[in-house]
Amino acid sequence: MRLVSLLVAVLLGARLLLEMYTDVLWYNQLGYGGVFWRNAGFSALGFAAAFLIVAVPLHLVLRRRLALEPSRFASEAVRQYHRLLGPYRRAFLWAVPAFAGFVAGLAGAQNWQAFALLFTAESFGAADPIYGHDVSFYVMVLPALTFLATLALASSLLVLAALVYFAWMSGHIAARPEGLFVARGTRRAVLAAGAVTLVLVGVRVWLGRYGVLHEANGAWAGALFTDANVRMPSMAILAAACVVVALVFLVSARMRRSSLPTVGLAALALTGLVAGVLVPWGVQQYVVTPSAQSRENPFIKHNIDATRAAYGLDKVEVRQYDATTKASAEALGKDAASLNNVRLLDPNVVSNAFAQLQQYRPYYQFPAQLNVDRYALDGKTQDTVIAVRELNVDGTPDSWVNRHLVYTHGYGVVAAYGSKVSSDGKPEFMQSGIPTSGKLGEYEPRIYFGQKSPDYSIVGAPEGSAPQEIDRPQNTDASAEESRTSFSGNGGPRLDNPVNRLAYALKFGSTNILLSNGVHKESQILYKRDPRERVAAAAPFLTVDDNAYPAVVDGRVQWIVDAYTVSDKYPYSTPTELSSATTDTNTSAGRREALPAKKANYMRNSVKATVDAYDGTVRLYSWDEDPILRAWKRIYPGVIRDRSEMSGGLLSHVRYPQDQFKVQREMLGRYHVTDANRLFNNDDAWVVPNDPTSSAKALQPPYYMSLKMPGESAASFALTTPFISSNLRSGQQRDVMYGFLSANGEAGSTQGKVAEGYGRLTLLELPRDTVVPGPGQAQTRFTSNPTVSKELNLLSSGASQVINGNLLSLPAGDGILYVQPVYVQAKEGIKMPTLRRVLVNFGEEVGFAPTLDEALDQIFKGYAAKSGTGSTSTPADKDTTKPNASKPASDELRQALSSASEAMKRGQDALAKGDFAAYGTAQEDLKKALAAAIAAEEKAANTK
Repeated sequence: MRLVSLLVAVLLGARLLLEMYTDVLWYNQLGYGGVFWRNAGFSALGFAAAFLIVAVPLHLVLRRRLALEPSRFASEAVRQYHRLLGPYRRAFLWAVPAFAGFVAGLAGAQNWQAFALLFTAESFGAADPIYGHDVSFYVMVLPALTFLATLALASSLLVLAALVYFAWMSGHIAARPEGLFVARGTRRAVLAAGAVTLVLVGVRVWLGRYGVLHEANGAWAGALFTDANVRMPSMAILAAACVVVALVFLVSARMRRSSLPTVGLAALALTGLVAGVLVPWGVQQYVVTPSAQSRENPFIKHNIDATRAAYGLDKVEVRQYDATTKASAEALGKDAASLNNVRLLDPNVVSNAFAQLQQYRPYYQFPAQLNVDRYALDGKTQDTVIAVRELNVDGTPDSWVNRHLVYTHGYGVVAAYGSKVSSDGKPEFMQSGIPTSGKLGEYEPRIYFGQKSPDYSIVGAPEGSAPQEIDRPQNTDASAEESRTSFSGNGGPRLDNPVNRLAYALKFGSTNILLSNGVHKESQILYKRDPRERVAAAAPFLTVDDNAYPAVVDGRVQWIVDAYTVSDKYPYSTPTELSSATTDTNTSAGRREALPAKKANYMRNSVKATVDAYDGTVRLYSWDEDPILRAWKRIYPGVIRDRSEMSGGLLSHVRYPQDQFKVQREMLGRYHVTDANRLFNNDDAWVVPNDPTSSAKALQPPYYMSLKMPGESAASFALTTPFISSNLRSGQQRDVMYGFLSANGEAGSTQGKVAEGYGRLTLLELPRDTVVPGPGQAQTRFTSNPTVSKELNLLSSGASQVINGNLLSLPAGDGILYVQPVYVQAKEGIKMPTLRRVLVNFGEEVGFAPTLDEALDQIFKGYAAKSGTGSTSTPADKDTTKPNASKPASDELRQALSSASEAMKRGQDALAKGDFAAYGTAQEDLKKALAAAIAAEEKAANTK
């Protein structure tokens, strides 16, 4: 048994040393070795502190208790127990405290961040309204003090339990006919340990008074009337009573016999019952409840102010938006900056289109959800749907060499205009192809670090040897050979000695790393390649946003990652569950993940990080430098760069973080109200609507788009969400638009200088006397409109299916405009969604046409002429004929439209069968038919 235990201990120790060794190699190569050693140091400090607090007192007690011989009152069973225990006393003396200390040490090591912040707390410059302590006391000092007090209390209870147990087993505590016998020495020891325990209980209760300020037991977080006036003073009284009774225990320890400890404990229990339970209950029941609104009003105000400050809602700019439901071409004309860049490509839908048109090889892939960014092209900012062509290891020949030595990286960025498509409804690319080409300029296209990279790759080849890595196809021809390359960066630990090779062979469970002749002295092993994972490892004190997005910056593909400082200890701030707050349609469909399942009541986007897609270089830039980040910067000097070091190219692709926005919008649903009486009544609660385009009952995600908000002079890249009315008591929602929130994500393009408007939250409050339809009503109007329903049925007939794209809400035309792209793709076989129609809703009016301008013109009569886009009516709907003169043109038009319809059907059938040659022929016929229809329409117009 000892041999087995020793073997298990050796194996666990060896595994731990292996992980530490490879972690040291990885962190040193990344340039963050200091982070690893500081993490290890604080973990060791936490472990040592917790171990000593528990193990040392327990060891000292056991050393005396185990040496006790059975008393003269001990039974024969007790004496037999001591005879059996004798040979193992030394083991007990060391093993029991060591085990208890080890368990406590693990808890201490896991709380290393609390220990770190205890020594580097930075002032928030704001105080709590009850005690007047700086917020930093609650966020950065109190957690460590509470943990240490709890640990010390647990240790004292263990000591007390050990004293009683071994005294009983030695007969020094025994039940006798005349009563309970307690040896004098044992009595003193138990009373002394009891006194220490009571003092620690008092300390824990005293610290608990401060914890009430961030509790969320009722409708509002923080101390309310009963807490502040009764419960917290009662806790102070109880803490003092614990110290008094502890003194009674110490006095009684010097007396031969005394009932004072029993009296003291009874008095303490009575004090806790009366002061801690009965009095607070009575005050709440008979003082607060009958006049709850007036009693709780000042405390609810504390909650409002703290919650808005903790989530950054105190800087929301509220504007009254007198939205109308009456369409006017004149009103819409001033919103050209928004309408000209409405994003018609849905990043959640067009991934298959990217794959069909730009994947080229089975060993490439695109993510299920693409990203939205913007690029300045030809002097104009274009909303862009962008993705990198990543490696798909499941599409490679199945062998260790192929998976880890040959197929090592993806290739190139693919980007399409967000607001326009080609004539056949496919994405119109601004950057595409292999080799990559387009309007984004020259850049390093190889993607060694991405969201779909293999678990590890071994790269690099000796100088002068033939490259072994597949680089890319020579061209898009399926028969073309692939070119070869060798990684030339510094992206992973070197395998330049047998120790490193052995370590990684054991880490990844592959002897091939040790034995393969494809591994050389120049080889590097690349792992931890997901951008989020790398940022989280480089900055373990931050919470990392779920979504890393790619951008072409200064000739490199950079993954941009948002990271947050969070806390659940901000006094009076209402907490939220991060996972729940960031769950929406995208997370429900598996396209994204929500944030971790933990509580938070404070959040800042404190860091913007980049990860180089070629060599994995991680750079951390301070962004919203809050007190928590300043504290961490003191702990990790030199790790986080100043944002003045960010290039203009990088700044131009910074955007407002989506997960923070989701948390803010959830809190703003209640805390757009700043009046305590209104919040008490909950008479103006808002919620984010469920996504009407999804069958899953999940929230509509926020959308990125270039948008000119009412009252602003220019459009900016923003993140937006609507709000509808909700009754919190009944849980019922009313699908009427009450608010529209926009977060300005335009950081500018001047190195080191962030644009003034970045991060501005603008909330449009809509009038209550005008019923502006919410997203659900808009979707219902689309599906119930006879013309729309008929055409959608036609589009979904046969082998095709209709996909409703994202339903965008935007303030335009002095009201709320809804825009939804409609895609068609094959039901079976090769699925490539193509944009076929655009749906528009304003008030009660619905527009449905092949283009956005045409759909808008159906609602805002004359909009096309005023906006300079020309007539956008569907030719078949126009009556521009003259008697006798127009009939030939009309016949020609009908023939052309018939040919177009036939070509479209043939194309869809070919697409469903995967016959791309026939599909291409049909598309050419469709173009010719549409050209003939346009010519016929012009001919008819000229005969007027």
